[in-house]
Amino acid sequence: MAHFLRGLNKDEIAIGVAFLAGEMRQGRRGVGYALISEARSASVAEASQLTITDVDAALDQIAQTSGRGSIGERKRLLFAIFANASADEQEFLVRLLLGELRQGALAGLMVDAVAMAADLPVHDVRRAAMIAGGIAAVAATALSEGANGLHTFAITLFQPLAPMLAQPADDIADALARVPMAALEWKLDGARVQVHKEGDTVKIFTRTGNDVTVAAPEIVDAVRGFSANALILDGEVIALHTNGAPYPFQDTMRRFGRVLEIDAMRKSMPLSAFFFDCLRRNDEDLVAKPGGTRFEAMAAVLPAAVLVPRLITSDVAAAQAFYDDAVQRGHEGVMVKALDAAYEPGTRSAQWLKVKRAHTLDLVVLAAEWGHGRRRGWLSNLHLGACDPPTGKFVMLGKTFKGMTDAMLEWQTRELLGREIGRDDWTVRVRPELVVEITFNDLQTSSRYPGGVALRFARVKGYRPDKKPEEADTIDTVRAINAQQSAAHERG
Repeated sequence: MAHFLRGLNKDEIAIGVAFLAGEMRQGRRGVGYALISEARSASVAEASQLTITDVDAALDQIAQTSGRGSIGERKRLLFAIFANASADEQEFLVRLLLGELRQGALAGLMVDAVAMAADLPVHDVRRAAMIAGGIAAVAATALSEGANGLHTFAITLFQPLAPMLAQPADDIADALARVPMAALEWKLDGARVQVHKEGDTVKIFTRTGNDVTVAAPEIVDAVRGFSANALILDGEVIALHTNGAPYPFQDTMRRFGRVLEIDAMRKSMPLSAFFFDCLRRNDEDLVAKPGGTRFEAMAAVLPAAVLVPRLITSDVAAAQAFYDDAVQRGHEGVMVKALDAAYEPGTRSAQWLKVKRAHTLDLVVLAAEWGHGRRRGWLSNLHLGACDPPTGKFVMLGKTFKGMTDAMLEWQTRELLGREIGRDDWTVRVRPELVVEITFNDLQTSSRYPGGVALRFARVKGYRPDKKPEEADTIDTVRAINAQQSAAHERG
């Protein structure tokens, strides 16, 4: 890998690193599975006629195409790429575009390869990549400018960092077994933000680095009043009722996504910010400091009302009570954080754990979609339904492909094909006979499905061969859970 990177031109390095790690610099915008499949089947070049810069430039054009005629233009651009690609290149492009490239060159290995190619310490390259939001962003600088170039990747105001992420824990006991002395914080079901302040200048960035300052003027006003001259804060923005109870997630995101009539929305559904981390205070870079130190630095300059509620404990009973209180108030659960953990931008760290409320339902499989990538040949994405007692028909509530082992995929493909009643190119419809236990975090209102509600973060827990379809949960049960959830949001 390092030998290959040394052979790239400077303008090819960032593209090559991203492609090898299975990523596109533009993200996966404007290209779906059906369009990719159609482009692939149209034609194939006998010999390679593409360069990686050709592909990257075409993907730029596809990502920037919008408005009337955009679908046709994206199709034309994609077909042109595939028409100039050999069979092997087409296979690579399909997997790259679908996010299913499996060749072992993930981001961690790419950091090692870039460090080796540039003859730099791995730690320095990894830190720069964390700050810059990925190894592709620093590879060209590392290879062309060496250590001096890496020094430019520092914690900088108004240059958002990739957020540190958490790993899931089964429950409070599991989390404290892994982090025995921890800080527990409410896990709010809002929009993750990073807020930068210098004097009276305040900017708000999403977890993907988009500037959304204009959408939350009340947050800007609040942050301007904080006593430190310069800050980089990590937190959550959420819409709250007057009694402090959270609005449903989709309402917060609808409010947070508005760019028109902001003043009116600010009055009817004001946003609140809760901060849980501080990456810079004045001239001090706090990223490498322990989590407890960062929180204390933040608490010294922020009002208590904007700090996320927090408990430091090693006691499971006290932690469970804190979790129960957060859920009763309508929040998603809690975060469990090691007090000595440094902030690791862009990393899903075992030093941060999340314990989220979960519901379970026994639902019936109505259809399944063929998988792609490593799931090619297996029925993967399940269409889930609950019975509507007055009609006896099943009402679809959503889909999921999560939580499935290879053994489960093989079993369900065999069982579902044995119940097939129809299909199209992507989906097999089946008799509603198989009952599957699904875990999910919440429900949300949805006009997409006839039942008016949809599952959020659904995951397969396991099939229930002991249950008949008529023993599965009904749409009435689902609506009752939704009503309880709504009541919890209103009560706080």
